[in-house]
Amino acid sequence: MSETKPIINDFDPYSVEDKSNKLWNRNYLLVMTANFLLFFSLNNLVPILPLYLADEYGVGKDLIGEVMGGFILTALLIRPFSGYFVDSFPRKKVLLLCYGIFALFNVGYVVLSGVLAIASIRVLQGLAFGATSVSNSTAAIDVLPSSRRSEGIGYYGISNNLAMAIGPSVALALYGCIDDIRIVFSVPLLSSMIGFACLLFVKLKPRTLVKVQAPISLDRFFLKNSLPEGMTLTTFSCASATLTTYLAIYGRQELGIYAGSGVFFLILSTGLILSRLMTNKRVKRGLIIENVKLGMLLVTMGFFVFVEIPGDFPFYLSALIIGLGYGTMCPSYQSLFINLAPNSRRGTANSTFLTSWDVGAGIGIFSAGYIAEMTSYHTVYRLCLGLCIIGIICYYFFTSKHFNRLKIR
Repeated sequence: MSETKPIINDFDPYSVEDKSNKLWNRNYLLVMTANFLLFFSLNNLVPILPLYLADEYGVGKDLIGEVMGGFILTALLIRPFSGYFVDSFPRKKVLLLCYGIFALFNVGYVVLSGVLAIASIRVLQGLAFGATSVSNSTAAIDVLPSSRRSEGIGYYGISNNLAMAIGPSVALALYGCIDDIRIVFSVPLLSSMIGFACLLFVKLKPRTLVKVQAPISLDRFFLKNSLPEGMTLTTFSCASATLTTYLAIYGRQELGIYAGSGVFFLILSTGLILSRLMTNKRVKRGLIIENVKLGMLLVTMGFFVFVEIPGDFPFYLSALIIGLGYGTMCPSYQSLFINLAPNSRRGTANSTFLTSWDVGAGIGIFSAGYIAEMTSYHTVYRLCLGLCIIGIICYYFFTSKHFNRLKIR
């Protein structure tokens, strides 16, 4: 495997901390904490909503897929516009507005009931989450020193992984031992409120806002030169979203595993965190393409173990391998998009990465419900394995070469 030249970012006048070169600065820690609490709130709901809809209302697999997929669909619709707003208006104001709306929607889970009410809240909250995740991650990039940006993105992603470890486990434990669902739904509400409070103390440097040069331009909302990177990413995001969304109900209905889903999420997140810590030196050396290749290979191997080898040990081993894979792949893949855009369009690059992820996630969640209704969740996960194989072939033979041709830093 050949070594690429390190990617060194140019000086960025929008960054708060470029002069000090300090990675763990106060603003970065606050934004990272807010991100953890945002994704804790999200991941707290993901495993229990399918169970709640099935247990309380007898909802079928196809309708569960529609409810869960509606969140991703609306998040996908708002992503490109979020990047535009983040680049064109004061970022802190945009961030506080979006985060606050996301937190308010969590109130609906506590006070409302019924399939229609839950579905409506879920769909509308997707809009708020899509905008919040773009603006929060862009703020994190802003407060990082430019020379340590790729490293900082990797550490920032650990907050997502911690949320994935703790959020589903807490939710499943509470759901199994507390009869009052309102108490269970109060946890993500409290999490998001504390996250909003953290952002009130973040200081972002005033910046020259991007002026709109064309009233209608696809490139204002989507980084067009990253289309191959986005298409390849969708294969792996489809597999990831399908795995995390339906794991609990798959384990209970088809594997007879009732308490092990929470352990699976813990092991998965352990792999995510360990991989980010272990690969940061490679990121510093600029080995972004190599990191993505290694991560894709691990994810594919993990899905093979998950799907094709029966038994409890392979089930939990696959969680570790898949976690190591996504933790290695995702931060570097985000860096691909960042390094294909000028500093003034960082928000657009970031939203394009997240939009690409959501396209695959939405396809996976929507289609998995219908496919599982006609066949089984095991068949769904076999298809996920196939998508990973397609994705890794595309990246090895085309996408990585495309990035090397067009990267600008």
